[in-house]
Amino acid sequence: MPAIVGIVKVLNVGPSSIFHIGDSIQLAPQSTSKTFAGAGSFNTGDAVHTYNAINSTNTFDADVADTNAISANGAGVL
Repeated sequence: MPAIVGIVKVLNVGPSSIFHIGDSIQLAPQSTSKTFAGAGSFNTGDAVHTYNAINSTNTFDADVADTNAISANGAGVL
């Protein structure tokens, strides 16, 4: 079924991103990443006050692979 879309404003599309409007059968970005952050790392605002006496971020990861996604290349829907 066709999609009817109004006004769209795209501010940013990064590498390996998908900007999707309308119908599709398969969307497969080809990028993975992992982010480690400690207490208060992603706070945003005009007056942020974060008080952390003692904190640590565990970055140990015993997994060999964090994603089992395979390249699409017409091999089917992920």
